[in-house]
Amino acid sequence: MSRMFWKWLPISPLALGLFLVITPTTQAIGAPILAGGVEEQETEHQPSESTREQTIIDQLSQENTDPSTQAEVSPAEQVTSVSQLSDVNPTEWAFQALQSLVERYGCTAGYPNKTYRGNRALTRYEFAAGINACLGRINELISTATTDLVKKEDLVTLQKLQEQFAPELASLRGRVDALETQTAILEQQRFSTTTKLNGEAIFALSGFVTGQDSTGRNIPRVTTLGDRIRLNFDSSFSGKDLMRVRLQALNLNYFSSRAGTVSRLPEGTLAFNAEIGDDPPENNGVTVDTLYYKFPFGKKTTVTVFANEGEVDDFVNTVNPLLDGDDGASGALSRFGSRNSVYYFVPAGTGVGVRHQFSDQVELSFGYLSNTASTPSQRNGIFSGSYGAIAQLTLQPTERISVGLTYVNAYDNLGDDLAVPGTGSKKANLGLATNKSVSTNAYGLEASFQVNSHLFVNAWAGYAASRVVKVGDASIWNYAIGLALPDLGKRGSLAGIIVGMEPKVTGADRAIASAFSTSRIEPQNRNSPKDRDTSVHVEAFYSYAVSDNISITPGLIWITAPNHDARNSDAVLGVIRSTFTF
Repeated sequence: MSRMFWKWLPISPLALGLFLVITPTTQAIGAPILAGGVEEQETEHQPSESTREQTIIDQLSQENTDPSTQAEVSPAEQVTSVSQLSDVNPTEWAFQALQSLVERYGCTAGYPNKTYRGNRALTRYEFAAGINACLGRINELISTATTDLVKKEDLVTLQKLQEQFAPELASLRGRVDALETQTAILEQQRFSTTTKLNGEAIFALSGFVTGQDSTGRNIPRVTTLGDRIRLNFDSSFSGKDLMRVRLQALNLNYFSSRAGTVSRLPEGTLAFNAEIGDDPPENNGVTVDTLYYKFPFGKKTTVTVFANEGEVDDFVNTVNPLLDGDDGASGALSRFGSRNSVYYFVPAGTGVGVRHQFSDQVELSFGYLSNTASTPSQRNGIFSGSYGAIAQLTLQPTERISVGLTYVNAYDNLGDDLAVPGTGSKKANLGLATNKSVSTNAYGLEASFQVNSHLFVNAWAGYAASRVVKVGDASIWNYAIGLALPDLGKRGSLAGIIVGMEPKVTGADRAIASAFSTSRIEPQNRNSPKDRDTSVHVEAFYSYAVSDNISITPGLIWITAPNHDARNSDAVLGVIRSTFTF
């Protein structure tokens, strides 16, 4: 039978062409073998890492379908003409051989992007796989009785090549079988195909270099060095949702504790400090800082359910681009410089947030959070204790202009300092100042204008009508303007300047003064429920991008008339923040 095969089936010369140009055929037909470990393939680009949620969701959704990988390993379409290969020119020395293989035998395929990469080196395994592929094509020609295409001498050459590379072909089959077994084991035993770990570490050197606190005493000139470490476990179950579990450890404690010690000054609170009222102080104990699940509800609505420590910026656009940066890891150094203070009336806690996009220009966000949700005692729980409810309409009439209209309704139960801004004067933090329940209706206006790719102008104003229950009412204002200059000096760097007035009590019922706690409002400040003067917050920083994952941010915060009291000398707080992301 073998002799009859060689006697009656002659084909045209192709041995030289096979040896010269078999590599792309190997890549196209044998790519799954090579991807399994025979030889690493070229990667044209790598996806960039990012701690932004949408980027994380996109990455997780690609975990099972990874288009960049599929493009490398999926079989290419068979080319029918050498002209379809964009990088093959008639001047190439092997052009005729390649043309014969492609147009007479259909024995060669290119890469998915219609390139051939003829100068690339090949291994014996690749060559063996390519020969095997061409032999399969020849067998197809034989089975269709196209005997006019074959010549005996070429089949003799092919037979010799097949015999010579038989060990390699057998080895390849064995390796593929082993890889299939290993893949099956990995799919059964791996922890999760859709969970990614990303982290962040902040090291901050900070301290007041001058100034007086709310009592008129000099603020201690103490330099502190602290840290905040976060590990995020981000999982997706459908490719469009996101569950985040965050572990956190920190010892960056609030400069002004709930008892008013240390600086006795809520103004200038750093954005990455521990939350106001954290007693005892943080000492790098590891806690589950955040747990939430975000999922789409229809095509234009996103719902986020928070089990604990949910925050407004997780579902509301704070309209302060570049300055409001992931709880102080980037952007402004202070809580006040990060966003409008009315947002801080909503406590970090348990609840739900909804974001609905009517169009590219109009978005509605609303939500409800409580930080007494897990406490089953009287006047606590998710609906009976402290809470904050927020609704915001965000407008973007052009790509460069954004405007936010914000409303907040908040209730601080019995002065638990759970739903207070944590910025501004001590009197503006009525939950801290009175030990009474405080209800608040707050209104905010935020705007941002991108002048060009290197300059953003942000501004906001906030008004809060707060009522100390059964005592009296107070009016509280804050406002600011900020400049953000991205890529200043180096791509990825950021400079920022914020000037404004932290929350100030501009008017209040006289009865509130008698309700001030003697341990939190000093005698010299209890004669009036209003703030005496106006303090100005001036902040400047420069975040230098050492690399894509490391930034160093020196900055200064200057507070005139601390505690909105001109009797106190100006305070200056120096900060050097180093942020590492991984």
